[in-house]
Amino acid sequence: MVISLELPSELESDLSAEASQLKLPLAEYILRVLAFRPFLQDPPKTGLDLVAYWETIGVVSSRADIADSQDYARKLRHAAENRERS
Repeated sequence: MVISLELPSELESDLSAEASQLKLPLAEYILRVLAFRPFLQDPPKTGLDLVAYWETIGVVSSRADIADSQDYARKLRHAAENRERS
């Protein structure tokens, strides 16, 4: 479906800046914002609800290259704690 609409220039600037920060095209960013709307209307109340939401949108198991998530998290934490500060 194609929908054309006129955005106020300030809203367009805000959305463009946000999309740019995420290195996304504006149209894709707007689609993500609209798809996220149900989550904002009824946010998860518990950790279990949040994990269930992540499963439905494909976040859980999205990194097949990570075999052991706890080991991966330990390595990330170690790298962050031991990086050089400028």
